[in-house]
Amino acid sequence: MDKNCHSQLLSKVGPAKQTAPAATALNEPLQRRLEINYRRNQKQDHTQLLDEAGQAFSYDECRDSYWNPEAFSLLYGTPLWDQASDSQKMVLNQLYWVAYYSQIISAEIATIFFNQTSAAALYAHDGFRSICDMLDLESSQERAHISAFRAVAEQTEQALLGKRLFSYPMRGPFTETMIFADTNQLKRWWKQLQLQAFGLISACNSFLACQYFTVRGLRTLNGKLVQHQLSRYYQTHSDQENAPIPSKISFYHFMDESFHFNSSTLLSHEVIQCLPKPTGFEALVANLGIRGCQQDHRQFSVAVNGIFWHDPALYPKVYQLLRSHLFDMDDADAKEMIRVCFTQESEGVYRCYQTHREATAAYQAYLEPLADIWPSNRQMSMMAATSVETYLATQRRALARFLRVKEAL
Repeated sequence: MDKNCHSQLLSKVGPAKQTAPAATALNEPLQRRLEINYRRNQKQDHTQLLDEAGQAFSYDECRDSYWNPEAFSLLYGTPLWDQASDSQKMVLNQLYWVAYYSQIISAEIATIFFNQTSAAALYAHDGFRSICDMLDLESSQERAHISAFRAVAEQTEQALLGKRLFSYPMRGPFTETMIFADTNQLKRWWKQLQLQAFGLISACNSFLACQYFTVRGLRTLNGKLVQHQLSRYYQTHSDQENAPIPSKISFYHFMDESFHFNSSTLLSHEVIQCLPKPTGFEALVANLGIRGCQQDHRQFSVAVNGIFWHDPALYPKVYQLLRSHLFDMDDADAKEMIRVCFTQESEGVYRCYQTHREATAAYQAYLEPLADIWPSNRQMSMMAATSVETYLATQRRALARFLRVKEAL
């Protein structure tokens, strides 16, 4: 949140309302759509399958197979990929899975918390219990997702590298959601404060509780674009019974998330219409949340297509990977490989840029029917400003700093 936004926020905060305005009852068609989504999610719940898959995972049994479509591999389409051996390409494919779902873990930890704060506010309205029950189920499913992802990620990195690369110990919901972000200690503290404040406010404000699902919908929409393709590896596998367990987990997760996306859309597009028109303060906070999503997703990552990480924050991790026994590069070769992968045009750069463009267009379409959205959010102006040229310029500046630090050590 920049200083101007902070000033706007403070200027609009007034005395707390003692009694929230009454919400309009959910109309019958909307109530029916919510119940159908909830019942179908219950019926097709993949929690048990995910728990079983996570417990059964053995890296040794999956080490000799791809876990995703080939194009969804770490640094796919870059010089590293072009020069890698068949066995190295398989490792890059598996590490893409680890990196991608490590980011999803972070997002889902936050989702569990904000599902509950939102439910607390919405339960205050008569007839909204079914929404709260739906969110309870989704939170339970998120815990199963996290457990399965962690089981695979931690065992894989231990087997390949003997240490963590993209995974991390369990964390709380107020940590920076983007694992590799353009951040520092002060920014991380400020982000933590914002998340804590929003959790407190949204637990007693029905509009903001509902508006949270606009942001959740945007983030889930981005995941849906990629996860549909990841899930197809299992769906089209010639021997599903013996398909690698991580590919099964990708499919089970995608099936659950399809219902979660439906829930987000119903809440942010339709249920919100049953609430009183937002005050200036509520509209401001809602737009700041969308702006925060834009800030998180304003860049694309060449390392992990579909996760909008700040690639300079990944340089140390990629350097460690290149210096490991898996690639066995010396210091000079590792630095040069980072340079050609991140600062030069390649198929990988354009593939990842295209994913970012698709996400930007999808976000714009998702917000189009909503009221009280700032033009800069409706147009996704920060995301739309990203280009291959701006990406490469950022990498070149950041790489020069990275190399200076390396030389100083």
